[in-house]
Amino acid sequence: MNAESGGSMPVVTENDVVHARQAARRLAQQCGLRLVDQTKLVTAVSELARNTVVYGKGGTMAWQVLENGVRKGLRLVFEDQGPGIADLQLALTDGWTSGRGLGLGLTGARRLVDEFEIDSAPNEGTRVAIIKWM
Repeated sequence: MNAESGGSMPVVTENDVVHARQAARRLAQQCGLRLVDQTKLVTAVSELARNTVVYGKGGTMAWQVLENGVRKGLRLVFEDQGPGIADLQLALTDGWTSGRGLGLGLTGARRLVDEFEIDSAPNEGTRVAIIKWM
């Protein structure tokens, strides 16, 4: 798998969440993702960027345009240095919430993309990587 191009941006404020969604849509269009897949990706980005701001106290969104043979994709990585997630298994359970949401953020984002990875530990922040293939 080759990474063609990439970049990153801060995700610290609610305004940055909007910019992250806009950047994801633009990148998805450049990769040739169908409209329905663009919408799925932007929805996942919205959830993950908001989590980065609200729970992670701000961080970054990095991206790479990928090529794997004849298919193209987009890899997005959300990273923060916040309090981390104490119980990943519980956090990835449908309906579980820390008390401020509907409990669909992480699990919903995972269902909307083709690949989903999460790494988190208490006091070590959180890193979520997603890929949507064309």
